[in-house]
Amino acid sequence: MASVRGYFHPKTATGDASLIPSPPWHYSGDLLTVEYRTDPARVRELLPEPLELADEDPGAVALIWADWQSCAADGSQLLDPVLAQYKEAFAVVRCQYKGRTYSRCVYIWVDKDFALARGLHQGYPKKLGSIHQTRPHPYGPAPRIEAGARFGATLAAADRRLAQAVVTLREPSETNGFVNGHPMAHHRWLPSIEKGKGLALDELIETGAASFEAGQAWVGDGDLELFEAPTEELARLEIREPIAAYYRQVGVVWDGGTLLESGTSEAG
Repeated sequence: MASVRGYFHPKTATGDASLIPSPPWHYSGDLLTVEYRTDPARVRELLPEPLELADEDPGAVALIWADWQSCAADGSQLLDPVLAQYKEAFAVVRCQYKGRTYSRCVYIWVDKDFALARGLHQGYPKKLGSIHQTRPHPYGPAPRIEAGARFGATLAAADRRLAQAVVTLREPSETNGFVNGHPMAHHRWLPSIEKGKGLALDELIETGAASFEAGQAWVGDGDLELFEAPTEELARLEIREPIAAYYRQVGVVWDGGTLLESGTSEAG
């Protein structure tokens, strides 16, 4: 009997064509984070039961740009950079589940297929987009990591610009913000192939970093704009009050999550 291999589609005789390798997945990245407050009702509408608004600062949002290099355990993708390098932008809010505070990614765009597939496995609602951000460099015109350094960031999808930001660093910071500072509470959903049969996969999960390291965080000011688009809803998280902006380099390992409960959702 023939067998097929691979962590994800396509499964083949050797498994070499699998879109993503098996975890653990290792990440190195530069993060630009802009935090602000929106109407808590706009956050609440994105939280399916049994999730609830966070008790403290329920309207807080973080819009994060990330320039990543990633790889599997053997690190081979780093030597074939097209398989390692990608960019993403994502919106994070906070929520509560059984009295515990979680972060939750409510919108996210990436620019590579492997990043999209990996995120769907993790419960991130990933879509394809065009993401760019200024990279620091110690020489030439690029900004250094220092007071007064300015970084730009843009996000577009389906030929429409969705967001743009300019971050100006002010001073070192003890944190990289507070909105994206908790374990993630995500859903993994897959509709049944049979009409009217609801969801074949319906899981509320908790995920987080198996290990984490980071450089010095910097805090500053962020000038953020959001734009309407016919097939996107990021602008519904309208900016009511800026909080702060941050820059940080991080290293993260992801190696699975925990099932919190299943069978609580309705098919859309």
